[in-house]
Amino acid sequence: MAKTKKIYLLVGTYKGAFVFVSDRLRKNWVIKGPFLKESEVNDIIMDTRSKPVMYACANSSWFGPGFKISEDRGKTWTDSKSGIRFEEGGDRKVARVWTVVAGTHGEPNVLYAGADPGALFRTEDRGLTWTENTALSNHSTRQKWAPGAGGLMVHSICINPKNPEEMYVGISAAGVFHTADGGKTWEARNKGVLADFNPEKYPEVGQCVHHLEMYPENPDVLYQQNHCGVYRTENGGKEWIDINKGLPSRFGFPIIVHPNDPDTIYVIPEEGAEFRSVSNASFGIYRSRNKGGSWKKLSSGLPSKHAYVHVYRQATTADTLDRAGLYVGTSNGQIYYSTNDGDSWKLLGENLPPIYSLSVTVV
Repeated sequence: MAKTKKIYLLVGTYKGAFVFVSDRLRKNWVIKGPFLKESEVNDIIMDTRSKPVMYACANSSWFGPGFKISEDRGKTWTDSKSGIRFEEGGDRKVARVWTVVAGTHGEPNVLYAGADPGALFRTEDRGLTWTENTALSNHSTRQKWAPGAGGLMVHSICINPKNPEEMYVGISAAGVFHTADGGKTWEARNKGVLADFNPEKYPEVGQCVHHLEMYPENPDVLYQQNHCGVYRTENGGKEWIDINKGLPSRFGFPIIVHPNDPDTIYVIPEEGAEFRSVSNASFGIYRSRNKGGSWKKLSSGLPSKHAYVHVYRQATTADTLDRAGLYVGTSNGQIYYSTNDGDSWKLLGENLPPIYSLSVTVV
Protein backbone atom coordinates (compact mmCIF):
# COMPACT_ATOMS: atom_id res chain seq x y z
CA MET A 1 0.00 0.00 0.00
CA ALA A 2 1.32 3.41 -0.95
CA LYS A 3 2.23 5.64 1.96
CA THR A 4 -0.15 8.55 2.44
CA LYS A 5 1.54 11.81 1.58
CA LYS A 6 1.83 14.54 4.15
CA ILE A 7 2.02 18.32 4.00
CA TYR A 8 5.04 19.95 5.65
CA LEU A 9 4.76 23.68 6.30
CA LEU A 10 8.19 25.02 7.27
CA VAL A 11 8.22 28.24 9.27
CA GLY A 12 11.26 30.48 9.70
CA THR A 13 11.01 32.96 12.58
CA TYR A 14 12.89 35.52 14.62
CA LYS A 15 13.58 32.76 17.15
CA GLY A 16 14.18 29.49 15.37
CA ALA A 17 12.09 27.36 13.03
CA PHE A 18 8.93 25.27 13.30
CA VAL A 19 7.33 22.58 11.16
CA PHE A 20 3.58 22.04 10.87
CA VAL A 21 2.53 18.61 9.56
CA SER A 22 -0.85 17.47 8.23
CA ASP A 23 -2.40 15.01 5.84
CA ARG A 24 -3.83 16.01 2.48
CA LEU A 25 -7.11 17.11 4.07
CA ARG A 26 -5.25 19.87 5.96
CA LYS A 27 -7.71 19.84 8.84
CA ASN A 28 -5.54 18.61 11.71
CA TRP A 29 -1.99 19.82 12.18
CA VAL A 30 0.88 18.73 14.42
CA ILE A 31 3.52 21.32 15.32
CA LYS A 32 7.18 20.36 15.72
CA GLY A 33 9.99 22.53 17.05
CA PRO A 34 11.31 25.00 17.72
CA PHE A 35 14.51 24.05 15.93
CA LEU A 36 17.64 26.22 15.73
CA LYS A 37 16.47 28.27 18.71
CA GLU A 38 19.68 30.27 18.80
CA SER A 39 19.13 31.69 15.30
CA GLU A 40 16.98 34.02 13.28
CA VAL A 41 15.80 31.72 10.49
CA ASN A 42 15.24 33.86 7.42
CA ASP A 43 14.34 30.89 5.25
CA ILE A 44 13.84 27.13 5.59
CA ILE A 45 12.91 24.61 2.88
CA MET A 46 12.60 20.86 2.41
CA ASP A 47 14.31 19.60 -0.75
CA THR A 48 12.66 16.42 -2.06
CA ARG A 49 14.56 15.92 -5.32
CA SER A 50 16.10 12.83 -3.70
CA LYS A 51 16.03 11.86 -0.03
CA PRO A 52 14.26 14.74 1.77
CA VAL A 53 16.70 17.23 3.30
CA MET A 54 15.96 20.46 5.15
CA TYR A 55 18.05 23.57 4.57
CA ALA A 56 17.91 26.71 6.70
CA CYS A 57 19.36 30.19 6.45
CA ALA A 58 20.15 30.56 10.15
CA ASN A 59 21.59 33.92 11.16
CA SER A 60 22.93 34.72 14.61
CA SER A 61 23.68 38.09 16.16
CA TRP A 62 26.56 36.37 17.99
CA PHE A 63 27.98 33.99 15.39
CA GLY A 64 26.98 35.71 12.16
CA PRO A 65 25.31 34.24 9.07
CA GLY A 66 25.00 30.49 8.80
CA PHE A 67 23.61 27.69 6.67
CA LYS A 68 22.22 24.57 8.36
CA ILE A 69 21.43 21.11 7.00
CA SER A 70 19.13 18.42 8.46
CA GLU A 71 18.72 14.93 7.01
CA ASP A 72 16.26 13.75 9.69
CA ARG A 73 13.51 16.33 9.28
CA GLY A 74 14.81 18.73 11.87
CA LYS A 75 15.90 16.46 14.70
CA THR A 76 19.59 17.22 14.19
CA TRP A 77 21.42 19.89 12.20
CA THR A 78 24.91 20.26 10.78
CA ASP A 79 26.73 23.29 9.41
CA SER A 80 27.80 23.91 5.86
CA LYS A 81 31.53 23.11 5.64
CA SER A 82 32.56 26.36 3.99
CA GLY A 83 29.69 28.57 5.02
CA ILE A 84 28.33 31.25 2.72
CA ARG A 85 30.96 33.95 2.53
CA PHE A 86 33.06 36.03 0.16
CA GLU A 87 36.62 35.05 -0.64
CA GLU A 88 39.32 36.27 1.72
CA GLY A 89 41.02 39.55 0.98
CA GLY A 90 38.04 41.54 -0.28
CA ASP A 91 36.19 44.37 1.40
CA ARG A 92 32.75 42.67 1.37
CA LYS A 93 31.34 40.59 4.20
CA VAL A 94 28.12 38.58 4.21
CA ALA A 95 25.77 40.24 6.68
CA ARG A 96 22.83 37.85 6.36
CA VAL A 97 21.73 34.86 4.28
CA TRP A 98 18.20 35.64 3.13
CA THR A 99 16.96 32.79 1.02
CA VAL A 100 17.74 29.30 -0.26
CA VAL A 101 16.25 27.77 -3.42
CA ALA A 102 16.62 24.27 -4.82
CA GLY A 103 17.91 23.90 -8.38
CA THR A 104 16.07 22.00 -11.10
CA HIS A 105 15.29 18.28 -10.90
CA GLY A 106 18.01 17.64 -13.46
CA GLU A 107 20.61 19.06 -11.03
CA PRO A 108 19.67 17.39 -7.73
CA ASN A 109 22.77 18.55 -5.85
CA VAL A 110 22.49 22.22 -6.82
CA LEU A 111 21.15 24.95 -4.53
CA TYR A 112 21.25 28.72 -4.68
CA ALA A 113 21.38 31.17 -1.80
CA GLY A 114 20.82 34.92 -1.76
CA ALA A 115 22.66 37.14 0.68
CA ASP A 116 23.32 40.69 1.83
CA PRO A 117 25.12 42.63 0.37
CA GLY A 118 23.66 41.89 -3.06
CA ALA A 119 25.19 38.45 -3.62
CA LEU A 120 24.18 35.11 -5.11
CA PHE A 121 25.88 31.84 -4.14
CA ARG A 122 25.71 28.34 -5.66
CA THR A 123 26.48 24.91 -4.29
CA GLU A 124 26.88 21.68 -6.26
CA ASP A 125 27.20 19.39 -3.21
CA ARG A 126 23.89 20.05 -1.43
CA GLY A 127 25.07 22.91 0.72
CA LEU A 128 28.46 21.70 1.92
CA THR A 129 30.53 24.23 -0.07
CA TRP A 130 29.48 27.42 -1.83
CA THR A 131 30.76 29.62 -4.67
CA GLU A 132 29.94 33.29 -5.18
CA ASN A 133 28.49 34.38 -8.51
CA THR A 134 31.01 37.15 -9.13
CA ALA A 135 29.38 38.25 -12.38
CA LEU A 136 26.37 39.46 -10.39
CA SER A 137 28.39 40.82 -7.45
CA ASN A 138 30.54 42.86 -9.84
CA HIS A 139 27.80 43.91 -12.24
CA SER A 140 28.56 47.10 -14.16
CA THR A 141 25.64 48.86 -12.46
CA ARG A 142 26.72 47.92 -8.94
CA GLN A 143 27.59 51.48 -7.96
CA LYS A 144 23.93 52.41 -8.52
CA TRP A 145 22.63 49.80 -6.08
CA ALA A 146 21.65 51.03 -2.61
CA PRO A 147 20.48 49.20 0.52
CA GLY A 148 16.84 49.41 1.50
CA ALA A 149 15.64 49.47 5.10
CA GLY A 150 16.46 45.76 5.45
CA GLY A 151 19.80 45.94 3.70
CA LEU A 152 21.06 45.24 0.18
CA MET A 153 20.02 41.66 -0.41
CA VAL A 154 19.26 39.02 -3.01
CA HIS A 155 15.93 37.82 -1.61
CA SER A 156 14.17 36.30 -4.65
CA ILE A 157 15.58 33.61 -6.95
CA CYS A 158 13.42 32.28 -9.79
CA ILE A 159 14.86 29.43 -11.87
CA ASN A 160 13.36 28.28 -15.15
CA PRO A 161 12.47 24.63 -14.36
CA LYS A 162 12.87 23.74 -18.04
CA ASN A 163 16.25 25.42 -18.45
CA PRO A 164 18.60 25.69 -15.44
CA GLU A 165 20.78 28.17 -17.33
CA GLU A 166 18.03 30.78 -17.07
CA MET A 167 17.09 32.54 -13.85
CA TYR A 168 15.98 35.83 -12.38
CA VAL A 169 16.91 37.44 -9.09
CA GLY A 170 15.28 40.27 -7.16
CA ILE A 171 17.54 42.62 -5.24
CA SER A 172 16.60 45.40 -2.83
CA ALA A 173 17.32 48.04 -3.88
CA ALA A 174 18.68 47.28 -7.29
CA GLY A 175 15.83 45.61 -9.20
CA VAL A 176 15.37 42.46 -11.26
CA PHE A 177 18.29 40.83 -13.09
CA HIS A 178 18.21 38.01 -15.65
CA THR A 179 20.75 35.48 -16.86
CA ALA A 180 20.41 33.08 -19.79
CA ASP A 181 23.86 31.50 -19.47
CA GLY A 182 23.94 30.09 -15.96
CA GLY A 183 25.10 33.30 -14.31
CA LYS A 184 28.06 34.13 -16.55
CA THR A 185 26.37 37.38 -17.56
CA TRP A 186 23.42 39.34 -16.15
CA GLU A 187 21.04 41.89 -17.66
CA ALA A 188 18.93 44.37 -15.68
CA ARG A 189 15.23 43.97 -16.50
CA ASN A 190 13.35 46.85 -14.92
CA LYS A 191 11.69 48.67 -17.84
CA GLY A 192 8.40 50.17 -16.71
CA VAL A 193 9.01 49.79 -12.97
CA LEU A 194 8.72 52.96 -10.89
CA ALA A 195 11.31 54.15 -8.37
CA ASP A 196 9.49 57.18 -6.97
CA PHE A 197 12.15 57.74 -4.29
CA ASN A 198 14.80 58.43 -6.97
CA PRO A 199 15.35 61.64 -8.94
CA GLU A 200 15.06 59.47 -12.08
CA LYS A 201 11.67 57.80 -11.72
CA TYR A 202 12.24 54.94 -14.21
CA PRO A 203 15.97 54.16 -14.03
CA GLU A 204 17.81 51.21 -15.51
CA VAL A 205 18.50 49.91 -11.99
CA GLY A 206 17.79 51.05 -8.45
CA GLN A 207 14.21 49.84 -8.15
CA CYS A 208 13.27 48.31 -4.81
CA VAL A 209 11.67 45.00 -5.72
CA HIS A 210 10.24 43.45 -2.56
CA HIS A 211 9.39 39.99 -3.87
CA LEU A 212 9.52 38.25 -7.24
CA GLU A 213 7.63 35.11 -8.33
CA MET A 214 7.62 33.06 -11.55
CA TYR A 215 4.86 30.85 -12.91
CA PRO A 216 6.81 27.60 -13.51
CA GLU A 217 4.68 26.32 -16.40
CA ASN A 218 5.38 29.52 -18.35
CA PRO A 219 8.67 31.01 -17.12
CA ASP A 220 8.19 34.20 -19.17
CA VAL A 221 5.36 35.14 -16.79
CA LEU A 222 6.59 36.78 -13.60
CA TYR A 223 5.02 39.05 -11.01
CA GLN A 224 6.60 41.35 -8.48
CA GLN A 225 5.47 43.29 -5.44
CA ASN A 226 7.62 46.38 -5.42
CA HIS A 227 8.17 49.24 -3.02
CA CYS A 228 6.30 51.25 -5.67
CA GLY A 229 3.51 48.95 -6.84
CA VAL A 230 2.60 45.54 -8.23
CA TYR A 231 3.82 44.54 -11.71
CA ARG A 232 3.46 41.75 -14.28
CA THR A 233 5.63 40.73 -17.20
CA GLU A 234 4.79 38.24 -19.92
CA ASN A 235 8.08 38.50 -21.79
CA GLY A 236 10.63 37.58 -19.15
CA GLY A 237 10.98 41.02 -17.62
CA LYS A 238 11.82 42.88 -20.82
CA GLU A 239 8.81 45.07 -20.08
CA TRP A 240 6.75 45.33 -16.89
CA ILE A 241 3.06 46.29 -16.71
CA ASP A 242 1.76 48.26 -13.72
CA ILE A 243 -1.20 46.32 -12.26
CA ASN A 244 -1.67 48.25 -9.03
CA LYS A 245 -4.99 49.93 -9.93
CA GLY A 246 -7.71 48.88 -7.48
CA LEU A 247 -5.42 48.30 -4.51
CA PRO A 248 -5.45 50.59 -1.45
CA SER A 249 -1.69 51.12 -1.53
CA ARG A 250 1.31 50.71 -3.82
CA PHE A 251 3.39 49.37 -0.94
CA GLY A 252 3.64 45.77 0.27
CA PHE A 253 6.02 42.85 0.50
CA PRO A 254 4.83 39.34 -0.45
CA ILE A 255 3.12 38.09 -3.58
CA ILE A 256 1.68 34.63 -4.32
CA VAL A 257 1.17 33.24 -7.82
CA HIS A 258 -1.47 30.54 -7.73
CA PRO A 259 0.34 27.25 -8.48
CA ASN A 260 -2.40 26.04 -10.83
CA ASP A 261 -3.36 29.30 -12.53
CA PRO A 262 -0.95 32.02 -13.68
CA ASP A 263 -3.81 34.53 -13.96
CA THR A 264 -4.54 34.34 -10.21
CA ILE A 265 -2.30 36.24 -7.80
CA TYR A 266 -2.47 37.50 -4.22
CA VAL A 267 -0.91 40.53 -2.51
CA ILE A 268 -1.12 42.15 0.92
CA PRO A 269 -1.02 45.96 0.66
CA GLU A 270 0.43 47.95 3.54
CA GLU A 271 0.07 51.58 4.53
CA GLY A 272 3.58 52.55 3.42
CA ALA A 273 7.28 52.59 4.12
CA GLU A 274 6.90 54.80 7.18
CA PHE A 275 4.19 52.61 8.77
CA ARG A 276 4.55 48.99 7.72
CA SER A 277 1.18 47.58 8.62
CA VAL A 278 -1.82 46.40 6.59
CA SER A 279 -3.86 49.17 5.03
CA ASN A 280 -6.50 50.79 7.25
CA ALA A 281 -5.61 48.39 10.10
CA SER A 282 -7.82 45.81 8.37
CA PHE A 283 -6.12 42.56 7.42
CA GLY A 284 -7.07 41.93 3.82
CA ILE A 285 -5.48 39.64 1.26
CA TYR A 286 -6.23 40.90 -2.23
CA ARG A 287 -6.84 38.46 -5.07
CA SER A 288 -6.86 39.02 -8.79
CA ARG A 289 -8.15 36.32 -11.14
CA ASN A 290 -7.26 38.26 -14.30
CA LYS A 291 -3.52 38.94 -14.02
CA GLY A 292 -3.99 42.11 -12.00
CA GLY A 293 -6.76 43.61 -14.10
CA SER A 294 -9.00 43.89 -11.05
CA TRP A 295 -8.74 43.04 -7.36
CA LYS A 296 -10.99 41.69 -4.61
CA LYS A 297 -10.32 41.99 -0.90
CA LEU A 298 -10.51 38.65 0.94
CA SER A 299 -10.98 38.99 4.68
CA SER A 300 -13.29 36.23 5.91
CA GLY A 301 -11.60 34.74 8.99
CA LEU A 302 -9.02 37.55 9.24
CA PRO A 303 -9.01 40.37 11.83
CA SER A 304 -10.78 43.35 10.28
CA LYS A 305 -10.29 46.03 12.95
CA HIS A 306 -7.26 47.27 14.88
CA ALA A 307 -5.07 44.78 13.00
CA TYR A 308 -1.59 46.29 13.04
CA VAL A 309 -0.05 43.41 11.16
CA HIS A 310 3.00 43.25 8.91
CA VAL A 311 3.74 40.37 6.52
CA TYR A 312 7.39 39.89 5.54
CA ARG A 313 8.42 39.32 1.93
CA GLN A 314 8.95 35.55 2.26
CA ALA A 315 6.09 34.83 4.68
CA THR A 316 3.56 33.54 2.16
CA THR A 317 3.43 30.30 0.19
CA ALA A 318 1.11 27.85 -1.57
CA ASP A 319 1.07 24.07 -1.78
CA THR A 320 0.67 22.13 -5.02
CA LEU A 321 -2.39 19.99 -4.31
CA ASP A 322 -5.23 20.02 -6.84
CA ARG A 323 -7.09 22.44 -4.58
CA ALA A 324 -4.11 24.50 -3.57
CA GLY A 325 -3.61 25.60 0.01
CA LEU A 326 -2.51 29.20 0.67
CA TYR A 327 -0.51 30.18 3.76
CA VAL A 328 0.28 33.58 5.28
CA GLY A 329 2.45 34.32 8.33
CA THR A 330 2.54 37.60 10.24
CA SER A 331 4.98 39.65 12.25
CA ASN A 332 2.69 39.02 15.22
CA GLY A 333 3.32 35.28 15.08
CA GLN A 334 0.09 34.07 13.48
CA ILE A 335 -0.33 31.72 10.53
CA TYR A 336 -3.52 31.76 8.48
CA TYR A 337 -4.38 29.32 5.73
CA SER A 338 -7.05 28.81 3.10
CA THR A 339 -8.09 25.77 1.07
CA ASN A 340 -10.69 27.56 -1.07
CA ASP A 341 -8.52 29.99 -3.04
CA GLY A 342 -8.64 32.57 -0.27
CA ASP A 343 -12.42 32.94 0.01
CA SER A 344 -12.06 32.19 3.72
CA TRP A 345 -9.16 31.80 6.12
CA LYS A 346 -8.48 29.74 9.24
CA LEU A 347 -5.97 30.29 12.02
CA LEU A 348 -3.31 27.58 11.89
CA GLY A 349 -0.90 28.84 14.56
CA GLU A 350 -0.47 31.78 16.90
CA ASN A 351 1.86 33.17 19.57
CA LEU A 352 4.88 32.24 17.48
CA PRO A 353 7.87 34.57 17.17
CA PRO A 354 7.67 37.04 14.25
CA ILE A 355 7.43 34.95 11.09
CA TYR A 356 10.07 35.61 8.44
CA SER A 357 9.33 32.86 5.92
CA LEU A 358 7.00 30.05 4.95
CA SER A 359 7.59 27.18 2.53
CA VAL A 360 5.53 24.09 1.94
CA THR A 361 6.30 20.59 0.67
CA VAL A 362 4.12 17.57 -0.08
CA VAL A 363 6.00 14.34 0.70
